[in-house]
Amino acid sequence: DLGSTTTKAVVMDDKGQVLGRGITNSRSNYDTAARVSKLEAFIDARLSLIRRELEKVPAVAGRVDEILAGLTRNFRREQFVEQLGDLEQTCIANVEGPRFAGKEKVIIGALTEVFRRLREEEADKLFAPTAQRKSDFFRDLAGSRFMQIGEEVARDAGIPFDTLLHMYDKSIIEVENRPPSADMNRKFRTAMERVRGEMSSALDTAALGAPIDAALEVDMVERYVVGTGYGRVRLPFPKEHIRSEILCHGLGAHLMYPKTRTVLDIGGQDTKGIQIDEKGIVVNFQMNDRCAAGTGRYLGYVADEMNMGLHELGPLAMKATKSIRINSTCTVFAGAELRDRLALGDKREDILAGLHRAIMLRAMSIISRSGGITDEFTFTGGVAKNEAAVKELRQLVKENYGEVKINIDPDSIYTGALGASEFARRAVVEA
Repeated sequence: DLGSTTTKAVVMDDKGQVLGRGITNSRSNYDTAARVSKLEAFIDARLSLIRRELEKVPAVAGRVDEILAGLTRNFRREQFVEQLGDLEQTCIANVEGPRFAGKEKVIIGALTEVFRRLREEEADKLFAPTAQRKSDFFRDLAGSRFMQIGEEVARDAGIPFDTLLHMYDKSIIEVENRPPSADMNRKFRTAMERVRGEMSSALDTAALGAPIDAALEVDMVERYVVGTGYGRVRLPFPKEHIRSEILCHGLGAHLMYPKTRTVLDIGGQDTKGIQIDEKGIVVNFQMNDRCAAGTGRYLGYVADEMNMGLHELGPLAMKATKSIRINSTCTVFAGAELRDRLALGDKREDILAGLHRAIMLRAMSIISRSGGITDEFTFTGGVAKNEAAVKELRQLVKENYGEVKINIDPDSIYTGALGASEFARRAVVEA
């Protein structure tokens, strides 16, 4: 599912069981995003196979979740270190041209020191057993610490920090457009060695080797792929391998919650109100028809205006003591109204509460035009992870439709990819 901001992939077996999910930022290159998300989904599928094998081993009974969490975390560490090496070499290779004449040695020395500290100090912190996972994306993980370390190193080296920042900005794009190495087995085995070192001596870690080997030796064959989403036209697929977002989100919501009849999906660029029947077939739908107002992109713009991270908007809005009425959900005018409200002395959390309500009011209008809410209602898309948006939606649904069961799955961002996966599975079965 090639979305405007994230690209998602779901791997499903021929019985309809989801084996793995993968996600990456869409970047400016959908071809790479599709490859990366699919690779991530196959990594997750391999972890599912490892879980199956571990559950057969009596010696690790009751500790499978702990082992899988450690394996996943250390596998991600291997990926992170590998991409750090790629980024370091790319940065060094970009130290060329008249702008850097005579300064190459100093700049390369500073870059080498930054990456040494990232690799030797930050990798362990980011992927420690007690560390909270901060992001799914390499750019986010590496970028924030590069800036902090780079500023200090540049000062000690007597060079402008902007020089190192320029190297990073130029090189991260190149690295992001190169998918990580597909050498998964080596990374899994290295990661398991680190898990063995972390686990208590009370566990017979020797019992971990055989199930890991058994799972890694399973040959997963890709039989059929279906593409959907904002960037689906970029996929090199014949037309029978492409499905619309509406069809895939409808079917995906049906797979997650079979009694669903109404679906609201708020993504990066659009909002969709979808009506489906008892088989997950779309019978009606409506979309925002003019602009990105009330979508994830709008929230991203608001976050930029307030100098905040997108993930911070919901939690801050939940602290509001009142809701400030926002008159415009137009992205163009949002910045001016926000600044006016702040100048009047309104609190940021109260403004954000009003903004989330305005967004969900717009979504309710789209739902109404699609046919209203009947039976169970499912909320999908990236905005479904925003707790303030969910709160306002629940309130508005109750005000307009009474007590309705509202489904919000933690993996709702994969709904479109899940529907596409089911279309692929059916094509195989019917063949």
